[in-house]
Amino acid sequence: MRLGSTELILILIIAIALFGTSRIAGIGKAMGKSIREFKEEVNADDPAAKKEEDGRSDEKA
Repeated sequence: MRLGSTELILILIIAIALFGTSRIAGIGKAMGKSIREFKEEVNADDPAAKKEEDGRSDEKA
């Protein structure tokens, strides 16, 4: 089941009516921060990813 543009617009209008634009912006910001922190923690626990990041930083210098 796919959502078309009409359905997405309708969902957006309902969300704005329920929460308001400032609250929706805050929710989006919080979700983005949470995802970013989650990715950082996952990469911090993975030694292979850490080596890969170190290699990238050496290439930039």
